[in-house]
Amino acid sequence: MAKILANDGIDPVGKALLERAGFTVDTQNIPQDQLASRLNEYDAITVRSATKVRKELIDACPNLKLIGRGGVGMDNIDVDYAKSKGLAVVNTPASSSLSVAELVFAHLFTGVRFLQDANRKMPVEGAEKFNDLKKAYTKGIELRGKTIGILGFGRIGREVAKIALGLGMEVLAYDLYEFNPEVELSFMGASKVKLYVKVATKDELLKNSDFISVHTPAVDKPEIGATEFALLKDGAFIVNASRGGVIDENALLAALNSGKIAFAGLDVFENEPKPLEALLKHPKISLTPHIGASTNEAQERIGTELANLIIDFFKK
Repeated sequence: MAKILANDGIDPVGKALLERAGFTVDTQNIPQDQLASRLNEYDAITVRSATKVRKELIDACPNLKLIGRGGVGMDNIDVDYAKSKGLAVVNTPASSSLSVAELVFAHLFTGVRFLQDANRKMPVEGAEKFNDLKKAYTKGIELRGKTIGILGFGRIGREVAKIALGLGMEVLAYDLYEFNPEVELSFMGASKVKLYVKVATKDELLKNSDFISVHTPAVDKPEIGATEFALLKDGAFIVNASRGGVIDENALLAALNSGKIAFAGLDVFENEPKPLEALLKHPKISLTPHIGASTNEAQERIGTELANLIIDFFKK
């Protein structure tokens, strides 16, 4: 039976599924610079965002039959080239959607109540300046009744919309492709409720949103740069939990420093794993290290879906 290299790891449930189906699963990470000499030992490789499977690696490993991506984006894989060489390329786009959407709101709740700043200052100043800090954070706002613009209305964008609608927010949505504005909500097993988001152009969304959440694929040119920031409401919030490079980080810093943008939540960065120092230290930015899918539930779903995709492929 086939031998699988889970180079960026796989949830134990997924590993167990593969092993019960007769596969050998190796979860020991092989460094990127050693993969070309080692990957021919395997029939398939699974990766997350760390390992890159480019043309050169594909050419060096003719025994490889399948590349699996645990997650949504596949910008670390030369997908078209792999397929042209007869390799199967699979991913798990739906498994992490809810976890990413919840992280978006973790950043938004952080921003509207200044948690990113309070968590930095309380350990240092809390004992001596408690009342001063309390006064500094008296201008918090609620999400209810505000407008969120969702730039990119795929699986994750829809999950963001569901949470927003449940909180009583108005939702504007934009996507390059036509989409159904109907969103179905279910609360604690109760009957499902159908609600609708408002379809907007990109400019309409930018001009009319209090909060913006970005959910577009990796791009060659940023979706939001200086021109787009100029369109936003003064004091708008923006969250990027999609891909680094979707937002021009220098333009973002300028917008934060000028006061045009009140807050940013970033889970992804142009330069990972070494983001700009100015981003890491900015008092108006909430930071997480690319952990959108890093929940127990999402990892189990990803591992299970990936394992089933691999099993189905080799059965055929």
